[in-house]
Amino acid sequence: MDVNYVGENLLPGQIGQFFVILSFGAALLSLISYFFATQEPENRTWKKIGRISFWVNLISVVTIGSILFYIIYNHLFEYHYAYAHSSKSLPTHYIISSFWEGQEGSFWLWMFWQVVLGSILLFKAKSWESPVMTFVMLCQTFLASMLLGVEFFGTRIGSSPFILLRDALQAPIFSDPNYLSLIPDGRGLNALLQNYWMVIHPPTLFLGFASMIVPFAYAAAGLWTKRYKEWAAPGLPWALFAVMILGTGIIMGSFWAYEALNFGGFWAWDPVENVSIIPWLTLIAAVHVILAFKHSGQGFFTATFLTLISFVLVIYASYLTRSGILGETSVHSFTSLGMSGQLIIFNISFLIIMVSLLIWRYKDIPTTKQEEDIYSREFWLFIGALVLTVACVQMIATTSIPVFNALFGTKVAPPIDPIPHYNKWQGAFAVVVMLLTAFTQFLKYKKTDPKKFWASTLATLVVAIILAAAVIYITKVHNNVMYILLAFACIFCILANIRVLGDALRGKWKLAGSAVAHIGFALLLIGALIAAATNEVISLNSSGYIQVADFDKVEKPGENLFLTENEPVQMGDYRLTYIGDSVAPPNVYYKIKYEKIDEESGKVIESFILSPFAQNNPDMGGLIGTPATKHYVTHDIYTLITAAASDSQAKASKIPEEEKTGYEDYDEPATYQVNIGDTLRYRNGYYVIQGVNREAKLNNIPKGPNDIIVGLKIKVFAADKKEYDVEPVFVIKDGNSYDFNKDVNEQGLRFRFTNILPKEDKLEIMLYQKPLPEKKWVVFKAIKFPYINFFWAGTIIMTIGFIMAIYRRLKDAKLTKQKK
Repeated sequence: MDVNYVGENLLPGQIGQFFVILSFGAALLSLISYFFATQEPENRTWKKIGRISFWVNLISVVTIGSILFYIIYNHLFEYHYAYAHSSKSLPTHYIISSFWEGQEGSFWLWMFWQVVLGSILLFKAKSWESPVMTFVMLCQTFLASMLLGVEFFGTRIGSSPFILLRDALQAPIFSDPNYLSLIPDGRGLNALLQNYWMVIHPPTLFLGFASMIVPFAYAAAGLWTKRYKEWAAPGLPWALFAVMILGTGIIMGSFWAYEALNFGGFWAWDPVENVSIIPWLTLIAAVHVILAFKHSGQGFFTATFLTLISFVLVIYASYLTRSGILGETSVHSFTSLGMSGQLIIFNISFLIIMVSLLIWRYKDIPTTKQEEDIYSREFWLFIGALVLTVACVQMIATTSIPVFNALFGTKVAPPIDPIPHYNKWQGAFAVVVMLLTAFTQFLKYKKTDPKKFWASTLATLVVAIILAAAVIYITKVHNNVMYILLAFACIFCILANIRVLGDALRGKWKLAGSAVAHIGFALLLIGALIAAATNEVISLNSSGYIQVADFDKVEKPGENLFLTENEPVQMGDYRLTYIGDSVAPPNVYYKIKYEKIDEESGKVIESFILSPFAQNNPDMGGLIGTPATKHYVTHDIYTLITAAASDSQAKASKIPEEEKTGYEDYDEPATYQVNIGDTLRYRNGYYVIQGVNREAKLNNIPKGPNDIIVGLKIKVFAADKKEYDVEPVFVIKDGNSYDFNKDVNEQGLRFRFTNILPKEDKLEIMLYQKPLPEKKWVVFKAIKFPYINFFWAGTIIMTIGFIMAIYRRLKDAKLTKQKK
C-alpha cells in the first residue's frame, strides 16, 4: 500500500533527474557525432549534431547544478543530498561548500568545468574541434553516467543527487506520512570542511582536473589524425593552463590543511594529496619535453606519452579517493557509493585508448636519428622529465599499496610514518630536479658552446654556494644533509633564473614566463623545506603530564600546555592567558591572549589574541580542533586546541525526579564529632559550634512527653566577612531518631545534626558542600613555522610565471597562423 507523504516537494527532483538523463544522452550523442565528424570530415552534418548535442549537455549540466543548489539552499531535507551534507545553521558560504562535499556534487563540478572548457574549444579549436571534442565528450559521458542513479539489468549505474531520503535510507520513520515533521535539520557539513578555503579550493582543483583532458585530447587527436607535429602548438598553452590551475588548487589544499586540519602543517603526504600532485608533476614533465620537441623535433613519443598518462592518472586519482579503498590510510578520502566498477571502467577505457593509439601509430611516430648533444637543452629537459617520472612512480607505488593488497591478496603494510618515508625519496628527486632546472638555463636548444656554458654555470654556482651557506646558517637548516643539498639546489635555481630575467630585461621577453615560474617553484620548495625542517613546538610542558583523562593516547603531553581561565602561564617569550570563549554552534571559540613582556621594564611590548575553535564531534572521534595562526614576516605562530572543558556549566541529572533525594547537587558529606565551642573550616571560611537549643521546635511536629527535639546552634563566618546563623535539628520521637537539615544557600552549605553521643560526650554533625563552579580550561599546542611565507610567496610567483608563459604561447600561436 502506497503512503501519501505530507510536505514533500518532489518537482525539483523530478526536473533535476530529467536533466541528469538528458545530460548523459546529449554527451553520448555529441561523442558519437564528433567521432564520425573526424572520420568523415567532408560530412558537416555530424559536426553540426555534435555541437548541438554539446550545447544541450551544457544547458543540462547548468540546470542540474541550479536545481541541486536550490534544494540545498532551501533545506529540502526530503532529498538525501540536502539532508546528508547541509543544515539550517550553515551560513551561505558553507552551504556552497556542502554543494560539493558529496561525490555527486563533486562529479557535477567536474562536468561543469568541462563544459566551460568545451565551449571555449568550440570557438578556438578550429580544425582540431572534431577529434579533440571526441575525447572531451567521451570523458563527459563517463562523468554524466556517475550521476544517473538508474538500474540497468539489476546493476545501479551512478548515484543521483536527487534521490529521496526515504529511498536512500531504510528506517521506520518513513512509515509515517508526515515524517518530514520529525526531521528538524540535516546532518550538516563535515567539521573539517567548515573553512573558507573549502569554498574555493574544490572548484579550483576540479577546474585543474577538468583542464587535464584538453592536452590529452590534443595529443590523442594528433595520433588519431596523424598530425604528429602539429598538436604540440595548440596543446601546449592548454597544458600550461592545466599545470597552473591544478598547482594552484593543490596549494590551496595546503592552505586548508594549514589553517583547518589539526595535524599541524601544510603537507602530510596523505594519499589524497599524493594522487593530486602526481598528475601535476607528470604534466610538468610533459610540458618540458613538448618544448624540446617543438625546438628540436626530438622526444615526440615521450611528450605524447607523458601528456596522455597525466589524464589517466587523474582518473586513477578519482578511483583511489572515491572507491573507499584508501579509507584506512587517508584522513579525507571519499567513501564508496558503489561506483568502483564504473570508475575502473572509466580508468581502463582511457588507458586502453592511450596504449592503443601509441601502439597503432608507433611506426609512424616522428623520430630523429641524430643523437641529442649533451650540451643541448632538450637532452637535459628529457633527463629532468625522466627524474620527475621516477619520482611519481615511487609516490604512486607507495600510495597504491591498498590497491595491490586488494588485487593480489597481499598484506603489504604502508609506511607507519609517511612523512619521513616520502621526504627521504622525494627530497632526493627534488635536489636533482632543481639542479637540472638551474643549469639548463645556460644551455641552448640543439647546441651550446661548452666554454660559455661552464663560465656561466660556475660563476652562478660559486654565488649559490655562498648564499646557500648564509641561508643555512640563518635558518639553522644544518642537521640534515638532504636539507642542505636541497637549500643549495633551490638557491642555485633561483640565481640561474634571475640571470634569465636579466636577459628578458634586455629584450628577450620570451624567456621571462618560465624563469618566473621556476623562481616561484624554487621559493616554494625553500619555504616548505625550512618550515618542515625547523618548525618547533613552543608549547613545551616540562612536567610531561596533562591532567586530562587518556590525553596521552591522542597527544604528546610534553608538547601541550594546560591553561585555566584568567590564570597566566609563561611560554617562552610569551605570557599566555585563556581569557574566555564564545559559542557559535557547533563550534566553541577559545580566546588565548599572547603577551610579550620586556624583561627590563616589565612592560607589554606586544599583545594579540588568537581564537582557535573546536567542536565535540563523536562521529569523528571526539574533539575536532581548527587552529588559529598569527602571521609574521619571518614566521607564523600556529595554535591548536587539543582538549577543553565542557562548554555547559551543568548537566541535567539522569536520576528520575521521583527518585531524587535533594542531595544530588552536593559533594559527598563530611561527618564530624564535635563539642560546644569547636571551630571547623570549610572551603570558603569556618564555622563555630555555639551551643545546644533544648527548646527547639518544629512546625507541624508536636512534641510528645517522651520526645526529644534539640537544635544545634552554628555560626558560619564566610571569607567575605559575612556571618550566618544556622540551627539544624535532631529529633527522637516514639523511639526513632530523625534529623532536619538547615542550609546556608549563599555558601552552598547544608548542615545536619545527626546524633547525640552521650558516652563520648560528643555531638555528631554532617556537612554537605556544593562543588565550586568548575573553572574553564583548555589544553593547546603551539608551533612556530619559520619562513613559511616563502612557501606562499613562491606559489603566487609560480602562478604569475605560468600566466606569462601561457600568454607567450598563445601569442606565438597567433603569429604562426598569421605567417601561414
